[in-house]
Amino acid sequence: MQTQLAPAYRDTPEGQEAEAILRKCVHCGFCTATCPTYQLLGDELDGPRGRIYLIKQVLEGQAPTRKTQQHLDRCLTCRNCESTCPSGVQYGHLVDIGRKLVDAQVPRPIGERAARWALQEGMNSALFAPAMRLGQAVRGALPAAVRAKVPARRPRRALPQRAHARRVLLLAGCVQPAMAPQIHDATVRVLDAAGIASVVAPGAGCCGAVRFHLNDQDGALAQMRANIDAWWPLVESGAQGGVEEGAVEAIVMNASGCGATVKDYGHLLRHDAAYAAKAARISALTRDLSELLPELVPALRGRLAQRPRGPVAYHPPCTLQHGQKLRGGVEQHLRALGFDVELPQEPHLCCGSAGTYSVLQAPLSQQLRARKLGHLGALAPAVIASANMGCITHLQGGTGVPVRHWVELLDEALQSA
Repeated sequence: MQTQLAPAYRDTPEGQEAEAILRKCVHCGFCTATCPTYQLLGDELDGPRGRIYLIKQVLEGQAPTRKTQQHLDRCLTCRNCESTCPSGVQYGHLVDIGRKLVDAQVPRPIGERAARWALQEGMNSALFAPAMRLGQAVRGALPAAVRAKVPARRPRRALPQRAHARRVLLLAGCVQPAMAPQIHDATVRVLDAAGIASVVAPGAGCCGAVRFHLNDQDGALAQMRANIDAWWPLVESGAQGGVEEGAVEAIVMNASGCGATVKDYGHLLRHDAAYAAKAARISALTRDLSELLPELVPALRGRLAQRPRGPVAYHPPCTLQHGQKLRGGVEQHLRALGFDVELPQEPHLCCGSAGTYSVLQAPLSQQLRARKLGHLGALAPAVIASANMGCITHLQGGTGVPVRHWVELLDEALQSA
């Protein structure tokens, strides 16, 4: 796609990156067929090709409007279009650039600004955990829309304390410890059963995705640098608490949304002289938990007992299948361990969670959730499994079928044995 950058963008890193991405686009339209918002709205400007044109116009000097902003806001950043694109267009990076440029020129209404500020500050606040505990205590009295965002509290079991020669880092994250701590607990126990110890570095927090996708990119990059600083001693030398131990072999993510972001640290910090090399190494070390399944299967086979009585309907998150390009692994390896795993129709389509999207674009999000749950429900599952806390919480808000992280199913089968 021919692009003539306006002078304001011609010599900037964003402009040069955007131009390189745009030149790969042949505007074939294959992406439109797999875009969730285009399928719902039928508007070319609510599909990847239309949004690419909007961003191109801004880069060429045309003033963006409130309509431009809204079309970009309605993008889920699911990156399904990237999986479909025959030309390798990195649409996710392009839409991040476009949103930054548009927001710099188009003021948002005060209500939108307040909602976005509350999300990016609230989800990263020390008050989030006590607020969630309070919400869980009075969950039955909450309005249905709020109750759907407050997962019911579940009992927790003790964590293993054994030492192992193999060690990996886990990211606790920002909201998962308060909303779904059982996912971390299950991860630690399953890895322990396979002879792998889990380490959480003090000082590591939010991966930066929330702020970045709400266009507080500077704040997000600061969080990324803080995580790198927290992880670096363990990555470089294995020192923790003054005791020299073997360095961690990987940084393991049990939330695919965080994994997709941390794997992008090397790209996002490539112009930072102080952090570029470290960020690239962090990204190279990062693994989604499912990438360990080839090692976990032989270690756990024969040690699992009770499985769900009925099919496990598996929803692969967009951040796993499109963001990290990891497809088929979870279902393949769970089947090898004796689970009856089935995929619904349209497994490539987003469930509508998409981080803060379910709050900021609630009507579209709920339509996508209903569509996804319709396909999942057609399998008559005993349980729905996924690989990202956002998807799990979002789907659970629309169904009475239990929705779990797949690692919880492994953990429960281990415990029943």
